[in-house]
Amino acid sequence: MSGKAAVRSELLAARALLSSEDARKAASVLARRAGDLAELAGARTVAAYVSVGREPGTRVLLDTLRARGVAVLLPVLRADNDLDWARYEGAERLVRAGRGLWEPDGARLGLDAVLAAEVVLLPGLAVDARGMRLGRGGGSYDRVLARLEEAGATPTLAVLLYDDEVLARVPEEPHDRPVHAVVTPGGVRRFTDVRP
Repeated sequence: MSGKAAVRSELLAARALLSSEDARKAASVLARRAGDLAELAGARTVAAYVSVGREPGTRVLLDTLRARGVAVLLPVLRADNDLDWARYEGAERLVRAGRGLWEPDGARLGLDAVLAAEVVLLPGLAVDARGMRLGRGGGSYDRVLARLEEAGATPTLAVLLYDDEVLARVPEEPHDRPVHAVVTPGGVRRFTDVRP
């Protein structure tokens, strides 16, 4: 098992131990803590995602952003594992998709729609002291981050995690990119040693 696979397995096992009630409470706190991220508080367009299973909950945050008039873009997984985007119009407009995901049922905005986001909230399993994010391994968000870099877009990149998922070090590969901040129920942590 590769270094990333072993760490992923450990983290997913720990998440599986969370009760539904603990996950629900953490989601509420996480939504409040996200307000401490200044870039998110002032953003007009945010790319986010709908949490599933025991992922740190995003639904309260999505509704909070939408109620503030923020254009929230959610990913739509394509057959090639790349991400198209559609606007979040409320929980009642989400539909079940492949791999147990939830996606908006509205018009697809294209792969480059994410370039308009001032903040991109990324799913992950862990982040380390350097801001390196460990994702689930599908590569979808690696493509998004490469697209942003190629276009010269500079949104704030933040990952939403549980407190114990901020680690000293996560395995990384040459294509991995660091994030600017992590939001946990315990607060916001910024990374100053983020490579351009």
